[in-house]
Amino acid sequence: MPVPVLLDCDPGIDDALAIALLLGTDQVELVGITTVAGNVAQETTTANALRLTEFYGHPEVAVVPGAKHPLTRANVFAEYVHGRDGLGGAPIPAATRPAADGYGPDFIVEQLRRRPGEITLVAVGPMTNLALALRKEPRIAEWAKTVVLMGGSWTRGNITAAAEFNFYADPEAAAAVFHAPWEPVLVGLDLTLQARVDDTVMDRWRRYGELSDRLLVPSLANYFDNRAAEGTIKAPRSHVSAGVGPAVHDACAAAYAFRPDLFAAMPALTRIETHGEYTSGMSVVDFTAPPRPAGEATSHTSVHANSTVLTEIDVPAFWDLMSDSFAVLARRMQQS
Repeated sequence: MPVPVLLDCDPGIDDALAIALLLGTDQVELVGITTVAGNVAQETTTANALRLTEFYGHPEVAVVPGAKHPLTRANVFAEYVHGRDGLGGAPIPAATRPAADGYGPDFIVEQLRRRPGEITLVAVGPMTNLALALRKEPRIAEWAKTVVLMGGSWTRGNITAAAEFNFYADPEAAAAVFHAPWEPVLVGLDLTLQARVDDTVMDRWRRYGELSDRLLVPSLANYFDNRAAEGTIKAPRSHVSAGVGPAVHDACAAAYAFRPDLFAAMPALTRIETHGEYTSGMSVVDFTAPPRPAGEATSHTSVHANSTVLTEIDVPAFWDLMSDSFAVLARRMQQS
């Protein structure tokens, strides 16, 4: 049976690859997509989700716009990574349909209420929509089968020395997600940086016709996965043409939703720093925390593990999974 997945995202180049991965496999039922401000403004992430689902031949997938701003802070965008349009200038046609009616956090609540214990919730942007959904209906922490988060790290960050972008963009939202009585699967930088698109991978990904020509090649050629100072763009540390390319962070989280066997994991107590002058958005990961006793609810003062942190990925198998999914999606696109 396909795994029902609800994707909360901020497309974003790696979000685009995550959506392609989920739509190119029969192992997943994509229940819907909610969008959030993150890599670019929410209006653009929504437009990109609509463009991508149509381009991939799946206009039936509901795209529901969510939060335009973090819970309490000003927006932080990553145009220096993804380009002003969020997709590295990839020539994807504009969508011909509007976004679905509704509001992203409400859609999350409605879908999880409708199918309790069935849906895997995958969030690969700032956690604002999840925090707002929890605020509206705390029981979603019981209704989600699994919640998978792309964010954080247990070593260093990418937007600052301490913080990964998604958690830095809305630390209060990320903290609220980890205080809820579920045990998120954390897909952080230490995991995702193990899977970087190199020349060998790109050679495989040039073979999928329009999918390659209009998305994979142009977007990844402009995906500068480096940390830049505010107001400047540094020469990229990593670029596909230089032999060592960017990590496809969000695709790793999407893959875990239906292929958890590709990953190794450890329980940990994860907390999000919201006040530090230099560490705001930092994920503090304690692998020594004991398991949470059965029946004990998560709280701000708990000393027990509250998350599962992915530590290793079978990189060759992951690239095979991505490539197989892209090949299937490309064939379907040709036939539609």
